[in-house]
Amino acid sequence: MTETVVVLGAGYAGAGAIKSLEESLDGDADIVWVADRDYHLVLHESHRVIRNPDVRSKVCLPVEAIKSDSTRFIEGEVAGLDADDREIALDDGSTVSYDYALIALGSRTAYYGIPGLAENSLTLKSLDDALEIHERVIEAARESTTEDPAQVVIGGAGLSGIQAAGEVAEFRDRRHAPIEIHLVEALPEIFPGNDPELQGALRKRLLERDIHISTDDPITEADESTIYFDSGDPLEYDAFVWTGGITGRDCLADANLENNHNRVNTEANFRTSDERVFAIGDSAIIDLGETPAPPTAQAAWQAAEVAGSNLARATRGQPLDTWSYESKGTLVSVGEEAVAHGVPGSPISTFGGPAAKVLKKGVAARWIADMTTVQRAARAWSDM
Repeated sequence: MTETVVVLGAGYAGAGAIKSLEESLDGDADIVWVADRDYHLVLHESHRVIRNPDVRSKVCLPVEAIKSDSTRFIEGEVAGLDADDREIALDDGSTVSYDYALIALGSRTAYYGIPGLAENSLTLKSLDDALEIHERVIEAARESTTEDPAQVVIGGAGLSGIQAAGEVAEFRDRRHAPIEIHLVEALPEIFPGNDPELQGALRKRLLERDIHISTDDPITEADESTIYFDSGDPLEYDAFVWTGGITGRDCLADANLENNHNRVNTEANFRTSDERVFAIGDSAIIDLGETPAPPTAQAAWQAAEVAGSNLARATRGQPLDTWSYESKGTLVSVGEEAVAHGVPGSPISTFGGPAAKVLKKGVAARWIADMTTVQRAARAWSDM
């Protein structure tokens, strides 16, 4: 009897795993792809939509353009997973049975119990989120003047926060809109946990774009108009975007799998505490020893290739490969500019300018080409 392999999620990990799994299985098992939307979002470029909603057509890749005809796609929200019965529940009441499953559902925004944060902030985890930020910024700008500019606050100065702030600045400058932008971070430096040279280069470009930076002062509360800090003065806002952290999906809470805050624990081969369930991306906490993988698109791409292959090997009873993360460098955009750091083969550890911008575009274009076609990647190039 042909076995069924189910992949949950259409993010980088899920979409990448589908491509790898199709190639590795070569028709030896039935593949079912389940996701809550019928497209893959190029999330690390979704901030471009904040400036220009027309970019959505470039960063949304239809699942039909990614998968093969033999892979069955089901659009639905995952409500739960029963590892004992090998069954996935969807929010419409239907179920999907599996012989092997790969969890790649991504994450949800973490609010750390800060009062009012979830109720009063926007997030940047989806296309709809980016469009809502765009609309809120437009509305705030319309109601502001040069004497009383709109206040846009980005909470969290990680990758998403920095890139979102850069896009708001690009929107402001192109439209000559009266907007002040604030990037706030609880930890002592922006882009926490990264090389100080890279942090300094990003800080320089953010300040050049007239983005106010506040660090080492956690948000303690937020209401419908004001953000409160541990030590600094309250900050009134017209638009507030929170990008400060991630946590697991609630649908995994009762999955009978070892997990930490609904992020499933896996070995370096992506196998969970259940030998027929695998997990990757933000849904997983992967045991890589002393060199954990960062929660980035780059890591998800690398993991997806090995995970897809390992799922195919599991269906055949073959030994599984072990994955180790290999950094290919860091690329961060600040509006139309970009900063590159740690790029293999580069004699300069951190650089900006046209070279960094082309590299950033190239990474996005290569992913789009690998997932769909070179033609689609070429059409997206100018907006990346």
